Order: sequence, then structure tokens, then C-alpha cells
Amino acid sequence: MARKRKVRNLLGLAVLAYLLQRPMHPYEISRTLRDNGDDRSIKFNHGSLYMVVGQLAKAGFVEPRETSREGQLPERTVYALTDSGRAELHDWLADLVAEPGHEYPQFVAALSLVAALPPGEVVALLGRRRARLAALRAEIVATVDEASARGVPELFLVEEQYRLALLDAEAAFVDGFVARTTDPDSGWGPEWARFHRTTFGQGDPS
Repeated sequence: MARKRKVRNLLGLAVLAYLLQRPMHPYEISRTLRDNGDDRSIKFNHGSLYMVVGQLAKAGFVEPRETSREGQLPERTVYALTDSGRAELHDWLADLVAEPGHEYPQFVAALSLVAALPPGEVVALLGRRRARLAALRAEIVATVDEASARGVPELFLVEEQYRLALLDAEAAFVDGFVARTTDPDSGWGPEWARFHRTTFGQGDPS
């Protein structure tokens, strides 16, 4: 079971992972995260990155190594990973790989309340979602193909393969949901539409 951590922002995990390579200042970490496409997996900005680095330093996971200044630019402090930071990186990453987390995806929340919309409208909305899923899949495939052409090892593209698997699973679910709603013999559509006429005074727009 995952233990409570001194720093819980996943951006902190990314900082520890990149400092495992070499000491860096936060600006360099930010640039490396963006260059490697990690900003697609972990949300961050300039301010949040500096805040997390400060939290890691307070927890003893990173420490200042040197401070320098170039011209009129602000001072930049280079941070290095400590032994406790190295251990935290290992334990934290191991927990995330081994233990499924309880997350709250927006689509799951929408599905739990979807009966509040008429079935015809939901089918149309899911059609739009299905088209967007296909577009996202094409974007990821293009990203993987481009990276592979540049010689990026497959290991460093595994998160994209996971995204593809999630998109494929969601697309299959959406197709099944629409089929269950619109099936002429046993579909949910007619009863769902009657519910709306009774409760909301609206007919089924399908």
C-alpha cells in the first residue's frame, strides 16, 4: 500500500527522475520536460516547477549544488539529487507502477449522470466524442512514427502506447454504449426517452 509522501505532486517525481541523470537548475528541468513531451503527462508551469523544487529541497530530496548568473539574467541555482531523494524516487515510482490508483476521470463522472440527458442527444454527443478519439489516436500515431524515425527507443515511447490502448478501449466502450442505446430490439433508448418525457416534460429528440 502506498504511503503518504512529503511531496505528492507528480511533478516532483519527474524532477527527481531528471536529476537522477545530472544536477540541473529548474529552468533546464523545465526545458527538458517540454523537449521530451512530458508536459503531456504532467501539468506544470514555471511557477509550479519552482514551488515543487522548493518542496523537494525542504524534504531533503534535492539540495543546492551551485548558483550562477549570466549577464543580466537572474541567479540560477543548480540542484542535485540526494541519497534520500534517490530512495524516494525509487519507492514512489515503484508504488505508481504496482498499485492502481483511485482516480476521478471527468468522463466517468459524466457517465454516472448521463441519464439526465435525452438519449438522442447523448448518441449525437458520443458521435462527436468518437470522432475526437480517432483524431487524437492519429496524432499519437504520428508522434510515435516521428520519434521512431529519429531513433528513439521504444522503451521511451511506452507512455504513448499506453495512451493508444486507453483510446482504443474508450472508443470500443463508446461504440458499445451507442449500440446498447440504439438497438431496435433491446436498446435503452425508448425507456430512457419515456423517463425524460415523464420527469422533464421533454420528448426524445432522437
